[in-house]
Amino acid sequence: MDEFYSRLFEAAPAVRPLFPDDMRRQKTMLLGALVLLRKSLRDLDAIAPKLRELGARHVAYGAQPEHYPVVGMALIGSMAVIAGDAWKPVYETAWTEAFELVAATMLEGAEAAGLEAAA
Repeated sequence: MDEFYSRLFEAAPAVRPLFPDDMRRQKTMLLGALVLLRKSLRDLDAIAPKLRELGARHVAYGAQPEHYPVVGMALIGSMAVIAGDAWKPVYETAWTEAFELVAATMLEGAEAAGLEAAA
Protein backbone atom coordinates (compact mmCIF):
# COMPACT_ATOMS: atom_id res chain seq x y z
CA MET A 1 0.00 0.00 0.00
CA ASP A 2 2.88 2.35 0.77
CA GLU A 3 4.35 1.75 -2.69
CA PHE A 4 0.99 2.38 -4.35
CA TYR A 5 0.19 5.64 -2.58
CA SER A 6 3.74 6.90 -3.07
CA ARG A 7 3.43 6.24 -6.82
CA LEU A 8 -0.05 7.71 -7.00
CA PHE A 9 0.84 10.95 -5.24
CA GLU A 10 4.02 11.30 -7.31
CA ALA A 11 2.13 10.77 -10.59
CA ALA A 12 -0.87 12.91 -9.60
CA PRO A 13 -0.05 15.29 -6.74
CA ALA A 14 -3.39 17.04 -7.21
CA VAL A 15 -5.20 13.98 -5.79
CA ARG A 16 -3.35 14.08 -2.46
CA PRO A 17 -5.89 16.49 -0.88
CA LEU A 18 -8.65 13.95 -1.63
CA PHE A 19 -7.16 11.66 1.02
CA PRO A 20 -6.88 11.98 4.80
CA ASP A 21 -3.60 12.98 6.43
CA ASP A 22 -3.55 9.69 8.36
CA MET A 23 -3.58 7.05 5.63
CA ARG A 24 -3.69 3.93 7.84
CA ARG A 25 -7.44 3.35 7.48
CA GLN A 26 -7.33 4.19 3.78
CA LYS A 27 -4.56 1.64 3.18
CA THR A 28 -6.48 -1.02 5.08
CA MET A 29 -9.64 -0.35 3.07
CA LEU A 30 -7.75 -0.52 -0.24
CA LEU A 31 -6.06 -3.76 0.74
CA GLY A 32 -9.44 -5.24 1.67
CA ALA A 33 -10.88 -4.13 -1.67
CA LEU A 34 -7.97 -5.74 -3.54
CA VAL A 35 -8.40 -9.00 -1.65
CA LEU A 36 -12.12 -8.99 -2.47
CA LEU A 37 -11.34 -8.24 -6.10
CA ARG A 38 -8.82 -11.09 -6.25
CA LYS A 39 -11.38 -13.48 -4.77
CA SER A 40 -14.03 -12.27 -7.23
CA LEU A 41 -12.02 -12.24 -10.46
CA ARG A 42 -13.90 -15.22 -11.86
CA ASP A 43 -17.28 -13.60 -11.17
CA LEU A 44 -16.99 -9.83 -11.21
CA ASP A 45 -20.71 -9.53 -11.96
CA ALA A 46 -21.33 -10.58 -8.37
CA ILE A 47 -19.56 -7.51 -7.01
CA ALA A 48 -20.70 -5.05 -9.73
CA PRO A 49 -23.40 -3.46 -7.52
CA LYS A 50 -20.82 -2.80 -4.78
CA LEU A 51 -18.43 -1.33 -7.34
CA ARG A 52 -21.14 1.01 -8.62
CA GLU A 53 -21.84 2.12 -5.04
CA LEU A 54 -18.13 2.67 -4.51
CA GLY A 55 -17.94 4.76 -7.67
CA ALA A 56 -20.89 6.86 -6.53
CA ARG A 57 -19.21 7.46 -3.15
CA HIS A 58 -15.98 8.47 -4.85
CA VAL A 59 -17.82 11.35 -6.56
CA ALA A 60 -18.41 12.84 -3.11
CA TYR A 61 -14.69 12.46 -2.33
CA GLY A 62 -13.80 14.49 -5.43
CA ALA A 63 -12.67 11.65 -7.69
CA GLN A 64 -12.78 12.49 -11.39
CA PRO A 65 -12.90 10.09 -14.36
CA GLU A 66 -9.38 11.12 -15.37
CA HIS A 67 -8.05 9.89 -12.01
CA TYR A 68 -8.93 6.26 -12.74
CA PRO A 69 -6.21 5.52 -15.34
CA VAL A 70 -3.57 7.09 -13.07
CA VAL A 71 -4.74 4.92 -10.18
CA GLY A 72 -4.58 1.85 -12.42
CA MET A 73 -1.04 2.59 -13.56
CA ALA A 74 0.11 3.25 -10.00
CA LEU A 75 -1.56 0.11 -8.69
CA ILE A 76 -0.28 -2.26 -11.34
CA GLY A 77 3.16 -0.67 -11.27
CA SER A 78 3.26 -1.17 -7.50
CA MET A 79 2.31 -4.81 -7.83
CA ALA A 80 5.08 -5.33 -10.37
CA VAL A 81 7.68 -3.68 -8.14
CA ILE A 82 6.63 -5.65 -5.06
CA ALA A 83 6.51 -8.96 -6.97
CA GLY A 84 9.92 -8.36 -8.54
CA ASP A 85 11.13 -11.23 -10.70
CA ALA A 86 7.95 -13.19 -9.89
CA TRP A 87 5.89 -10.67 -11.90
CA LYS A 88 4.91 -12.14 -15.27
CA PRO A 89 3.41 -10.47 -18.34
CA VAL A 90 0.29 -12.59 -17.86
CA TYR A 91 -0.22 -10.96 -14.43
CA GLU A 92 0.13 -7.51 -15.98
CA THR A 93 -2.48 -8.38 -18.58
CA ALA A 94 -4.89 -9.96 -16.10
CA TRP A 95 -4.69 -7.11 -13.57
CA THR A 96 -4.95 -4.48 -16.29
CA GLU A 97 -8.10 -6.10 -17.66
CA ALA A 98 -9.55 -6.51 -14.17
CA PHE A 99 -8.79 -2.91 -13.26
CA GLU A 100 -10.33 -1.61 -16.49
CA LEU A 101 -13.52 -3.54 -15.75
CA VAL A 102 -13.59 -2.34 -12.14
CA ALA A 103 -12.95 1.27 -13.19
CA ALA A 104 -15.66 1.13 -15.87
CA THR A 105 -18.15 -0.25 -13.35
CA MET A 106 -17.24 2.36 -10.75
CA LEU A 107 -17.57 5.09 -13.37
CA GLU A 108 -21.07 3.81 -14.16
CA GLY A 109 -21.93 4.37 -10.51
CA ALA A 110 -20.28 7.78 -10.54
CA GLU A 111 -22.23 8.81 -13.61
CA ALA A 112 -25.50 7.61 -12.12
CA ALA A 113 -24.77 9.58 -8.95
CA GLY A 114 -24.07 12.67 -11.02
CA LEU A 115 -27.33 12.26 -12.92
CA GLU A 116 -29.26 11.85 -9.66
CA ALA A 117 -27.66 14.96 -8.21
CA ALA A 118 -28.52 16.95 -11.32
CA ALA A 119 -32.18 15.84 -11.31
